[in-house]
Amino acid sequence: MATRKVTLSLDSSALEFAERAAKAHGISVSSWLSKAARREAVRTGYTPRKPEPAIAESDEAERTAAEKDLRAQG
Repeated sequence: MATRKVTLSLDSSALEFAERAAKAHGISVSSWLSKAARREAVRTGYTPRKPEPAIAESDEAERTAAEKDLRAQG
């Protein structure tokens, strides 16, 4: 999956939550925020456009994992 560098602004409590959650999962804050954004997009019904096949396979796997995580949470 392609990675783009972006600048985000988070309030201090949101950043603290993200840092703690990322540390608990043993991943970087950037990775945790990416996964959280995908989970929220799936939860709210976002359906991506059809990207290139290789990217589509990766996105589909991540979307499936996000849906599985949501179901496990109840």
